[in-house]
Amino acid sequence: MIKMTRTENGLVRGIPAADPRIIAYKGVPFAAPPVGNLRWKAPQPATNWAGVRDCIEFAPISMQNKPGENKEDIYSREWNVDPEIPMSEDCLYLNIWTPAESENDRLPVFVWYFGGGLQVGNTAEMEFDGERIASRGIVVVTINYRVNLFGFLTHPEIIKESPEAPANFGNLDQQFGLMWTKRNIAAFGGDPDNITIGGQSAGAGSVMTQLTCPANKPYIQKAIIDSGMMLNLYPPFRPRLTLEEAAKQGEEFFEELGVKTLAEARAIPAEVLRDKNLQGRRFWGTVADGIFQTDIAINNILKGELLDVPILMGHTRDEFFARPRVESIEDLKALAKETFGDKADSFMALIDTNDGLEKALENASVSGIEYAIRVVCRKLNALGIKGPHYVYDFGPEIPGWDDPGSFHSSDLWFWFETLAKCWRPFVGKHYDLARQMCNYWANFIRSGDPNGNDADGTPMEKWEPFTDVNPVYMTFYEAPKSEVRPAKGIMKYLVDNHS
Repeated sequence: MIKMTRTENGLVRGIPAADPRIIAYKGVPFAAPPVGNLRWKAPQPATNWAGVRDCIEFAPISMQNKPGENKEDIYSREWNVDPEIPMSEDCLYLNIWTPAESENDRLPVFVWYFGGGLQVGNTAEMEFDGERIASRGIVVVTINYRVNLFGFLTHPEIIKESPEAPANFGNLDQQFGLMWTKRNIAAFGGDPDNITIGGQSAGAGSVMTQLTCPANKPYIQKAIIDSGMMLNLYPPFRPRLTLEEAAKQGEEFFEELGVKTLAEARAIPAEVLRDKNLQGRRFWGTVADGIFQTDIAINNILKGELLDVPILMGHTRDEFFARPRVESIEDLKALAKETFGDKADSFMALIDTNDGLEKALENASVSGIEYAIRVVCRKLNALGIKGPHYVYDFGPEIPGWDDPGSFHSSDLWFWFETLAKCWRPFVGKHYDLARQMCNYWANFIRSGDPNGNDADGTPMEKWEPFTDVNPVYMTFYEAPKSEVRPAKGIMKYLVDNHS
């Protein structure tokens, strides 16, 4: 076991996890603190230290609204439970769980990006404990990054000051942590040439941005996109800001702060910026800056401009259903005409308005992520992207007084096999499902193929790649089950008519 090792910046000491065969290193610096003149700049190298740095607890989370304050919020009940968790602008640290016995083991590596809409989230969330994945012979790395205005604000002065990195600082943090991992992970027994990146929700969107950055080719061998592949389906669509529009938003925020210059804004305490931002309720996110992102990630993917690596992707059964936002059948007809042109009558016939507006809207409702996955897989197949691409649907009964269904993010307890940390009364069938889901992930991280044996040596359900000819879904309901699921009805119509 590697209880102490040397990174490029100095010696670090870890701590045994619950399983003492796994050593956890928490709060390892991978970049300089992004404070002062480094606020709203691309990450810079960490400084060296003398002696041994004890990496035995999580570093402060990035600046955001306090977790756990809204007790009515399902995510506060689920894992954002500590309003007093340490928080700081000095947040660029990562965590490593390693089962390696020596630095020569060269075990596969899994790099994880948390979700939270790029506005909130952190690596200390209890569902992201990497121990159970590590117990399967994987070195697990979870990377913290800047969120909300700290990670994604830009401004004309910022663009002028740093034209080579004018925006997307949170994504650049993710990339910087990935590059640090490539350079240093051998010291923890990992293989720098076998790295899988993964993320969920905005973390999955972040995986997509990393996959569509050509500079990342040496760093990524496989990818997991969990509940993050999304496409516009029914108008009105949320506008995507250009770099210039994002800079204008930054100017407006500076005006609200009562400052005129970047230097003045950098002098404002982080807590004041955070609280002012919460008042405005702005969304700060990834923009196409022409450097890190030539276009938004989903557009780049649809053009085939992504790293051609194995991808595992999917969604939960009850998340993100899209349906037309109209108030009358006349409005619905107008939307159909606007969206589908001379094929609008076919759409209206499929959704059937004979039983009224609400029933028609129910008939038009589809999983937005399933729609995006089907469109993307079809397009990548047509472009000759080899993949392979593995697709899943997660939908077990989730117990609890709130009867939440298979809600967005509920699968994280299962993929990381961390059910025992949850308050929900999970029983044997849930633990069996989690064990096998974690097995599939570990196998994919290891080789790009999720298939393999269960803990008792019996082969798990065969998971074949998803193609237009053979659209295979692995369903995680009661137990893993492979299903061929061709698009039907309204889903088929929408996929066939994607423009």
